[in-house]
Amino acid sequence: MKHNNHIDSLFMRESLLDKEVMKQGEESPTFKMLPDVHIVKIGASSIIDKGRGVTYPVVDKLREILKNERLVISTGGGARSKHLFSIGLDLEMPTGVLAQLAGEDALGNAHILGTLLSPEGVIAIPPESIGHLLPLFLKAAPGVVYAGMPPYSLWEHPSENGNIPSHRTDAGPVILAETFGFKSVTLVKDVDGLYDEDPKLNPNAKFIDKINVTDLEKMNLATLPFNRVVIDIIKRNRHCNHFQIVNGNNPELIERAVKGEHVGTIIHNDRFE
Repeated sequence: MKHNNHIDSLFMRESLLDKEVMKQGEESPTFKMLPDVHIVKIGASSIIDKGRGVTYPVVDKLREILKNERLVISTGGGARSKHLFSIGLDLEMPTGVLAQLAGEDALGNAHILGTLLSPEGVIAIPPESIGHLLPLFLKAAPGVVYAGMPPYSLWEHPSENGNIPSHRTDAGPVILAETFGFKSVTLVKDVDGLYDEDPKLNPNAKFIDKINVTDLEKMNLATLPFNRVVIDIIKRNRHCNHFQIVNGNNPELIERAVKGEHVGTIIHNDRFE
């Protein structure tokens, strides 16, 4: 009697630790679950922490965009997260604990934006629901708000420098966009985009309107207006092959970016055309 002890599949006798085996899956197509959805990350330090005068015009613009587009709106933790990191480092907290606590701070800002956008049916959803229920929520409402901190929590990757989590609230939207195949990623900051130096410290800093992440990495800039780990993420991405940084002090730019206009700095990988 013949017994079949193997599953008949491409990798049934192969090791997934082998580089040549792994290459076989490099160009395999992946399904875009939400290809008509845009993700907009609202910076907490840049926008929400500055209060009503800066936040309300951004919220008003989001309301207008939601009339025609489906949005996932992401938030950061802002000043509270920075204070948390300061205390956590002083108390010798490990990276994973800091990541879990920072996620709670970002969720607080998500609830603030969710409250302001509730007349449009937009609410803040907890991290544990974003993966499984996002398509359902976007069928029921034109948008949702969530905390941008990737839910690695205690499993956060060790940081290259220090204990502060490298995957923070700019990384989350880029990862989520790759997973769901979103149409665009916009990071809303309080600067026009990327500069070769911090424009708040050097008014003569040179503006960079578009750059490949490989070239950006070679520049090794002293500071960036987004989490540095995003460079590594974008390099590997297939669907989310670029994102744009715009200045939220001019909310009109958010809508134009969502429509596909180049109004800030576009940062992209080799797949971007």
